[in-house]
Parts: sequence; structure tokens; C-alpha cells
Amino acid sequence: MPIISNAFFLFILAGLLLYYLLPRKAQMPVLLVMNLLFYLSYGVRALGFLLFSICVTYAAGKWIGKLQSGVSREDRDAAEIANRKCRRILILAMLLNFGVLGVLKYTNFVFGNLNALGLFSLPHLDFLLPLGISYYTFQSVGYLLDVYWKRIPAEESFLRLALFVSFFPYMVQGPISRYGTLAHQLYGPHDFRWNHIRYGVLRILWGLFKKMVLADWAAVYADQIFARPDQYAGIAGFGVLLYTVELYGNFSGGIDIMIGTARMFGITMDENFKRPFFSVSVTDFWRRWHITLGTWMKDYVMYPLTMSGAMKKLGKKSKKVFGKKTGRNVPIALSNLIVFFLVGVWHGPTWGNIGWGLYNGVIIAFSIFAENRYRQLKKTLHINDKSRGWHVFMVLRTFALMNLSWYFDCVDSLQTALKMIRYSVTQFDPSVFLTVSAGKQGAAYTPVALVILLTGCVCLFAVSFLQEKGVDFHRVIARQPVMIQVTVCFVLLMAALMLGPMSAGRGFIYAQF
Repeated sequence: MPIISNAFFLFILAGLLLYYLLPRKAQMPVLLVMNLLFYLSYGVRALGFLLFSICVTYAAGKWIGKLQSGVSREDRDAAEIANRKCRRILILAMLLNFGVLGVLKYTNFVFGNLNALGLFSLPHLDFLLPLGISYYTFQSVGYLLDVYWKRIPAEESFLRLALFVSFFPYMVQGPISRYGTLAHQLYGPHDFRWNHIRYGVLRILWGLFKKMVLADWAAVYADQIFARPDQYAGIAGFGVLLYTVELYGNFSGGIDIMIGTARMFGITMDENFKRPFFSVSVTDFWRRWHITLGTWMKDYVMYPLTMSGAMKKLGKKSKKVFGKKTGRNVPIALSNLIVFFLVGVWHGPTWGNIGWGLYNGVIIAFSIFAENRYRQLKKTLHINDKSRGWHVFMVLRTFALMNLSWYFDCVDSLQTALKMIRYSVTQFDPSVFLTVSAGKQGAAYTPVALVILLTGCVCLFAVSFLQEKGVDFHRVIARQPVMIQVTVCFVLLMAALMLGPMSAGRGFIYAQF
């Protein structure tokens, strides 16, 4: 059931009617049934993997919780024995959850590399990759770690845990939710509130505009430019900018749709984007882009890794070799590299994705070591880092660094990426755009399509700029007369339906993650 389809919106409408018209005690069962039907719409086989993850997570969490609650704090020996058992259970459950994800998503990548080395002749296996497997796996493992660390109690109800793991709004695009922030909303009763419906509809329509107008038009041109770099060498630099628009509109638009959907059921999901292209550094970018993945990695990988015994030993040795200031940054920088290696692997089983992740990790690690040098350089050059000009420079610098990384993210080979970079700095001929086909409308429609795309980007920038200044558009629109609210929604809907490309609707980039 594609989320941009009549079937999906009829599904949501029917679900809302049942959710609010039936007694409040039926709300949780309604959500469970909706989760099941939504997931079944993508195929019966995938449901088995989801149920396996739910069962493993529930059993492990309950077992850990039982062991922890059955030991007195005063009895240190018994507590240590219980803790060792809990650790084994946790490791086993993580291996099972991540093992399924690893086998389905990365087996062919490993086989392909072994074949390339000439060591084996392994076949390509046609594995099913279930919808949202990375999202529900990360949520399940995050829940287990929180139970193990005693941040939350283990869930006693299998159905409640199943609802948390399988909640359908995050299955397509995320965000990656935490049990501690989402669970009580899923299980508690919700009264019908018009402001939730209004917010949800407006958020969905804004997401549709970003996806169907900006992302889909950008994809029409980016795909052709990167598929034939020699033919379109004069607009190679525009190709990566278009890919940036496609990626952001596709990903954030999908998140808007699903956050809006959840809000109509009275459930507030975590935000996943906070105007990332206003970032002043790569570190700041990752605080604003895919926020829930970043916080998941920080809380469950970065902090435990940095505080591990091995990293503490490395820190002590580094201080002796490099001095205190530099030495204490070595474990942090190495942990960042490991985290971004994993982020690259998470994005997909290709060396391009891994290189893209390490690119971000290297820049952040370098900035950690160079922080004092930056400060001294600014002081020497009398740079006021609080000035508007410096802020704009930092935003543009970060934007350029991130766009450079996309060259490696949207092509199949390093050679093609380097060729596109070379063309971007050596050739410039915008008139080449007129030879690029606008899908079914042909090349003759390209000027119109580019005007639509440029106008949409200006609108997105204006909204984002005002939001960066503290303007809450949802509240502003909510304070307007009903006719103005209806007009805004109607304009967004018509724009999404009439201004997008006529080609078949494109799926979401992160749907199979």
C-alpha cells in the first residue's frame, strides 16, 4: 500500500472513524489491526520476519526484567550473576535481530566482494527485504538496551510491545522512536481533537508538496544527468544540487506525511529534520538531518563505545604520546569514525555508502582535533564568529561539504563520482538543460518544469528561513479564519496533484531500509 495512494488515505480515514467512534478501550486494538493490515499489504512473507523480531524482543526483555527484579541490591554476588545472565540474553537477542537484518540486507554485498577478490564463485541470492526492517530492528534493540540499563521497565504485555514495534507510521521512512517516549501514547486513550486533525492534514499536504513536486521533479533530471555524465557534463554541478533537493524532499516529505498521520490519532512522533541546510558545521548537520538515527547512534553506540574499557585505555596511551589536549580527543574521534562507518553501512550495502559515511566521520574527527587551531586562527585574523557574514559563510561551507558527499551517494562507482566532480568544476553550460527530457512531457516542457522546481525551492527556503527565526507556521495558520486554513490546504493539494511530473509516481528512497 504506497503511502501516496487513494488506498492509503482511505485506509487512514477508515481507521480514524473506528478509532474515535468505538469505545476508547478499543483504540489500541484498532491500531494493532491497522498495523497488521498495512504490513500485510506489502506481502505475507515479510510479516514473518516482523513477528520473529517482536517475539525475540518480547521474550528477551521480559526475561531480563524478571532477572533484574528478582535480585536484591544488597546481595552483590547474586546481582553479578543475574547481570551476567542478562548480558548473555541481551547479546543473543541483539544477534538474532541484527542477524536477520544482516543476512537479508548484506549477504549479496559480502558475496560480491568475495567473488571480486577471486576467492569464491558465490551466487546472487534473491532475499526478501521486508519493509522498514532497519527501523523496527533499531527500535527493538533500543528497547532491549533501555531495559537492560534499567531506564525503562520490561513490557509485560505481548500485544503492547507488538504495537510499539510494528506501529505503521514509521515503517516507511522512520523516525526511529524510543519506547520511553512513544509507548504511553500508543496505549493511552485519546479524545478526538480538531487541532490534531488540522495539524495532521496540513503536515501531510506539506509533505506531499515536497515529495510530489520538489523531489519527483528533481529526480527526473538528476537521474538522467548521473546516468549519462558525459552527455550532460555542462550541468554536472546542477545534478548534485538536484539530487540534494530530491533526497531532502523525498525523505523529509515522507516523514511529514507519517508524523501528520500519527498526530491525527493523537500520537506525537519525534521530529527527524530541523532545517539541516542551515547548519554551520557537519556536526550541526547531523543534529538536524535524520535526527532520530543520530541520537540512536549517539546513545546506543557512541557513548557506550567511548566509555568502554578499551577506549579508556586508548585515551590514557594517547595522552602519553600526543599530550593531554590531543590525546583525550583520540577515543572520541575514533568512536565517531566507527559510528559513521555504521551509518554508511546502514544506508546501504555498497562501498559508496560506506565511503560516504566515512567521509562524514573523517570531517567530524578532523574538526575535533582542529578546534583549538580554528579558535586561534579566528583570533589572529580578527574574525567575529558572531557576525552575520561569518554565519552565512559557515552555512555555505557546510552546504558545499555535504553536496560534495552526495556525488558518492548517488552513483554506482567511484570513477563516475570523480568524473562528475571534474565536470562540475571544468564545464558549465546551463543551456544543456534544454536537451534533458521532462519525462512524458519531453524536453519542450523542461523550461516550465525548471520554473516549477525553482519556485518550489524558493517557497521551501522561505518557510525554512522563517522557521529558523522561530515562526511556527502551524500555529500561525491555526490562528487564521477557517476559510484561510481551507485555502492553504487546497493550494497545497492542487500543487501536489497538478504541478508534479506526469511520469509514474516514484517510491520513497528509504522505504526498504
